[in-house]
Amino acid sequence: QVQLVESGGGLVQPGGSLTLSCVVSGHIFDDSVMSWHRQAPGKQRTLVAGITPISSKNYVGRFTIWRDNGKNTLYLQMDELKPEDTALYYCNVRHNNIDYWGRGTQVTVSS
Repeated sequence: QVQLVESGGGLVQPGGSLTLSCVVSGHIFDDSVMSWHRQAPGKQRTLVAGITPISSKNYVGRFTIWRDNGKNTLYLQMDELKPEDTALYYCNVRHNNIDYWGRGTQVTVSS
C-alpha cells in the first residue's frame, strides 16, 4: 500500500525559509516521478517543483527539490518566503501512470 506523509510546514515570517519532507512507503520511490504542489484557499492546486527518477536535485526559482532514495524521502526547501506562498503543500508520486497524494502540510507566511 502506497502512503505519502508530509511534514515540516508551519508559520514563518516573510523572507524566512522552510524545508518540507515527504516520506513515501510502498516500494515505488526509486522509479517514480515526484513533485510538490500547493493549494491556497479558493484557488486550484498548482505544481511547485518536480523531479524525475534520474535527477537528484532541481532548482525552481526560490525553491529546491531533491530526493533521498535511501530514505524514501522527498524534500522541498523554500527560501525567501512571501505571503503569497501561503498554502497547503502536497507531495505527489506518479508511478505507472497512477498519482498518489499525501494529505498536505500547511505553510503560512506572515509577520
